[in-house]
Amino acid sequence: MWLMDEPAWNFEQEPHDPTDETGVNLRAYLDRMPDEKMQQYSVAWTDEQVVEWDGNFRDDGALMLICSERDVEVAEYRNALEECIRYRERIRVRA
Repeated sequence: MWLMDEPAWNFEQEPHDPTDETGVNLRAYLDRMPDEKMQQYSVAWTDEQVVEWDGNFRDDGALMLICSERDVEVAEYRNALEECIRYRERIRVRA
């Protein structure tokens, strides 16, 4: 039996503006991103650099998320990622 590791983070459940199923899936996706990788991100990167860095975007420019109602483009991804980075920084301070 295959068991999925639970992420060390809980950004998915962190209070946030109302969103749809895709927004929740995006937050869960970011919860599972290794912290070391997330800390490499730079707001100065171009959208193309972000897509390459993540490595999970389709050729049409949308993030590959399973069980999602709509596409997540790089602008939405970056907003959620930067919010997640702030969340992790805040949680790290408490630990």
